[in-house]
Amino acid sequence: MTARSGIGPSNSPATGGAVACGHPVTRDACVATLRAGGNAFDAAAAGLWAACVAEPLLASLGGGGFLLARPQTEEARLYDFFAHTPRRRHPPEGLDFREILVDFGTAQQPFHIGLGAAATPGTVAGLFRFHRDLGRLPVEEIVAPAVAAARQGVLVTSMQAYLARVLTPILNATADARATFVPGETGMSEGIVHTQPELAELIEALSREGPELFYQGEVARAVDEACRAGGGHLRREDFTAYRVVRRRPLEVGYRGRRILTNPPPASGGLLIAFGLRVLAGIPSGPDPDGPVEAHRLSMALAAMRDVRTGEGLEEDVDREQAAGVLTPETVDRYRAQVAGHPPSRRGTTHLSVIDGEGNAASLSISNGEGCGWMIPGTGVMLNNVLGESDLQPRGFGRWPPDTRLTSMMAPTLVEDREASRLLALGSGGSNRIRSAILQVLTGMLDLGLPLEAAIARSRLHVEGPRLEIEGGFGEEVVRALIRHWPDHRVWAETNLFFGGVHGAESRGREFGGAGDPRRGGVAAVVPGR
Repeated sequence: MTARSGIGPSNSPATGGAVACGHPVTRDACVATLRAGGNAFDAAAAGLWAACVAEPLLASLGGGGFLLARPQTEEARLYDFFAHTPRRRHPPEGLDFREILVDFGTAQQPFHIGLGAAATPGTVAGLFRFHRDLGRLPVEEIVAPAVAAARQGVLVTSMQAYLARVLTPILNATADARATFVPGETGMSEGIVHTQPELAELIEALSREGPELFYQGEVARAVDEACRAGGGHLRREDFTAYRVVRRRPLEVGYRGRRILTNPPPASGGLLIAFGLRVLAGIPSGPDPDGPVEAHRLSMALAAMRDVRTGEGLEEDVDREQAAGVLTPETVDRYRAQVAGHPPSRRGTTHLSVIDGEGNAASLSISNGEGCGWMIPGTGVMLNNVLGESDLQPRGFGRWPPDTRLTSMMAPTLVEDREASRLLALGSGGSNRIRSAILQVLTGMLDLGLPLEAAIARSRLHVEGPRLEIEGGFGEEVVRALIRHWPDHRVWAETNLFFGGVHGAESRGREFGGAGDPRRGGVAAVVPGR
């Protein structure tokens, strides 16, 4: 169910706020931090530490992500702490790199796991960097909710239990993974209390010793030794050389609003910006749930697909390339393709926080699906992003060394100064991230839908020649869509395949938030005092 605390007034510009994320424990960590006097960036840090405990199959200290931050008194900036390719590719012979098949019920999908699928993780570096720059509470207070949750245990939700069933081949890949994620006879079934004492100890140690413990100390040494002995690319120098990159956000205007999103080398934000510019020149349909509007969206999604392949956005993207994609000539060319037609599953989670001071944080994090190997004694599974076909367009084992990987993750902020409105949102869902965020934005900005309704409405996604049609559309809309999309699939109901958008907003001194029901989303408003 969508969790929403409604709109509540804030009586003080220095307190209060709104939070939206993927788990009640993550939400509660953010809320407690705001109530303790922390700002949005303190809350985002507390939420991310907690997500690594409460959503361990989506968020991990062994993965990476992005924070789009808008301090109230400073320029917005993007912190890129996504995974980084190893400095050296080792020969495929002897690598621990293998394919497993994951069954989603409606479809099966191959993934690649093992030590040879792991890139240098950035989560720990990112947490310490953005909290140092923008937070104000002590680190010990920030990690306290995560430590308590890991030690006392987290009640497994239906969403986490479903993910554990889907990812069973990965969770059973090693003895340490089984011990951590498949405890007892029932495993991570809904309603059990899942404790992670090793992770609690690691987080406490990091709060005392800082990121050096991870990147220069025992953690880096343990990964190095395991990769040398067990067939991985990572070495200690990959950890010591890792750096968080601060970038200028990608900015696009849309119907009088200022939209900020993830810049190159990530491609997700650029594709969303392109989709918005295409849609800006095409009037929305008279009925937000009618066939004209559905067709308009489906063709804009097709244009995003085409520009991704036609302009080479499947690999690393730079700002010069991005500027070319967003020129009026390029947008007009793809928009003409849209207007010329008559109307007729990946491990990522997101959290959004806005506080009463006007600070906003939009944070997306991913561990891929996890490589199956646990860093000994830490409770942390390393990522498998070198085994992600979406991130390896050149083919497995052909990634460029010592390079920040591209990503579809697109933490996004919307400023509507005329309405004194601020919105933070983002999504999980791999290639569906761009589709999910675009459709929530156009629902709010074109159709005037409230945040909760824009998130809950049914979605479309275009991948290759196929149109995916989520359950919930009316029969007339579905008939109109499939006339123009002979290759299509109609889903019986809403599904986490179509992403999980979690959004927080402020309108002057009022706050609101909504979590995506597709991914167990929750939200809360913290009243000012």
